[in-house]
Amino acid sequence: MPLSKKTPSPLLSLIPVGVLVGLLFVVVQLFGADTLNGASQVVLLLSTAVCASLAVAFCGMRWKEIEQAIVKNITNVASALLILLLIGALSGTWMISGIIPSLIYYGMRLISPDFYLVSTCAICAVVSLMTGSSWTTIATIGIALSGIGLAQGFSPGWIGGAIISGAYFGDKLSPLSDTTNMASAVTDTPLFVHIRYLMITTIPAITIALIVYTVAGLSHHSTSTAEIALFAETLKQTFHISPWLLLVPAVMGVMIARRLPSLVVLFAAFFLACIFAMIFQPHLLGEIATGMDGSTLLTNRNEVLSMGASPIASMTHGVAMQFKGVMMAVFGSTQLETGHAALNELVSTRGMAGMMNTIWLIICAMCFGGAMTASGMIGSIISVFLRFMKNTLGIVASTVFSAIFFNISTGDQYLSIILTGDMYKDVYRQKGYESRLLSRAAEDGATVTSPLVPWNTCGMTQATVLGIPTLTYLPFSFFNLLSPLMSILVAATGYKIKKSVVVSFLNQVQDDAIIHNS
Repeated sequence: MPLSKKTPSPLLSLIPVGVLVGLLFVVVQLFGADTLNGASQVVLLLSTAVCASLAVAFCGMRWKEIEQAIVKNITNVASALLILLLIGALSGTWMISGIIPSLIYYGMRLISPDFYLVSTCAICAVVSLMTGSSWTTIATIGIALSGIGLAQGFSPGWIGGAIISGAYFGDKLSPLSDTTNMASAVTDTPLFVHIRYLMITTIPAITIALIVYTVAGLSHHSTSTAEIALFAETLKQTFHISPWLLLVPAVMGVMIARRLPSLVVLFAAFFLACIFAMIFQPHLLGEIATGMDGSTLLTNRNEVLSMGASPIASMTHGVAMQFKGVMMAVFGSTQLETGHAALNELVSTRGMAGMMNTIWLIICAMCFGGAMTASGMIGSIISVFLRFMKNTLGIVASTVFSAIFFNISTGDQYLSIILTGDMYKDVYRQKGYESRLLSRAAEDGATVTSPLVPWNTCGMTQATVLGIPTLTYLPFSFFNLLSPLMSILVAATGYKIKKSVVVSFLNQVQDDAIIHNS
């Protein structure tokens, strides 16, 4: 006879989370930077198994219910997985076509090393504000800015922190952002009311971050001018640098401004890059396709012609090799020899195949999140936070920490926003708070902290795209670290936080009556 369903206790609910954190600590020590190549995925599946076993043994859950929740979770991120594949294709083709090298080349001439960090943060903020997408911003202009920073001698942590901070500022405030729209929709808050209220915590956080990046940039001892000039010259010798290549990001910007779907924009951007690669970088495509450098290819072509082959046959063979090179840049890894070790690392690409570990990790994270949600363990843990909701500071702090907890336990910012909004909506209404306070606290806790969790969809994606481990850029992502704290600080001051006195009074009377009757 099956057991009747029981709500898991907070202590029981913390066991899978403890197993996850403990095993992740162990595998990070054992595998280091290679943790995401499989060890983290296995840990997530083991933690899922622990959660499911406890739910079946102690809560009367059926495996079928847990399985359905897992499938639903994976289905919810299906479009994100497609976007990841297109981002892999985009990063490969934008590099091989010369688009990103051109952005780096011209950027090094315009951006002073003293103001690199603050410029990077500001540029990413503007681009993300216009596009509404941190992922697209980081996968395009973010990679180019990363190359400039490496050429100027900045550490990967500072580079990643500045890029992440700027990209998530725009993602948080843009009316085109899916997370911004989701936070307002889940909490029944008008979109622009939500955005205006967000500015109270967001503008101070980004201001402080920009000040820190300015001071850090002015204190930085940049690479010598000669080294930067060598880097730029090597880029120019390796790639055909041309302003015409900047047409592709310009077209992409127009498509985004017309609010075309992300999948359409990303596909068009990488398809255009393929065409431009065949026009501007045929020598590199041949090198990728055959594994030979440009001079060897030319020698081989001359030998083929000297043996009597027609120029048309030679041309056809050349086009075929270019097409093969483009295809390899789309789906696989590419390595180019530039004669400069740092540049070799920068211009290497991984294409769609490079995103597979991230996709695998996301699927495993969704398994864990689905099991935790279906078993009721997440709700049980959150009930602990509800005990601290005695005043405005307590309710906002509980909301922020709940959103961060959901980012850690479910591995997805969308689930974090949805679960936080749904769980606290009635609580805020009963206590007489405006819905905009909930929408702001949810986004301050969920959106900006998602790239700081290594197994979160955002943390995995940004680390993969930038080639900078999450824990490396985390300490330098000042905007992301400050936003939740700013939300709590503003709540402590009570600035522009309105509460319905009538609702509060009625709820207090009701609570007193319940206590008296009991």
